[in-house]
Amino acid sequence: VQLQASGGGLVQAGGSLRLSCAASISINSINTMGWYRQAPGKQRELVATLTRGGTPNYADSVKGRFTISRDNAKNTVYLQMNSLKPEDTAVYYCNAVIMVPTVRAYWGEGTQVTVSS
Repeated sequence: VQLQASGGGLVQAGGSLRLSCAASISINSINTMGWYRQAPGKQRELVATLTRGGTPNYADSVKGRFTISRDNAKNTVYLQMNSLKPEDTAVYYCNAVIMVPTVRAYWGEGTQVTVSS
């Protein structure tokens, strides 16, 4: 499975960005897709996930500001980021987890998000 992330960039605090993650296979065959981020000197952390059944999960730090969604026809998952803060600055990674026949996780190349104050 290949994941192609895009949409990062430089934005001022309070602004918005939308990240996209295009999968090389039907996302209906992926159990969970999500976004993680890693800031300099910090561990990679969960931002948001979306199950195949449509259940989202968000880190507390982004609840109410970020929305994860998907377009099955385009095999793409999105992360709409609003009210961005400087602490959202990080490299954002797309993730896919397939659980059958074995649990496998796939990562895309990161996309840089920089929020200036």
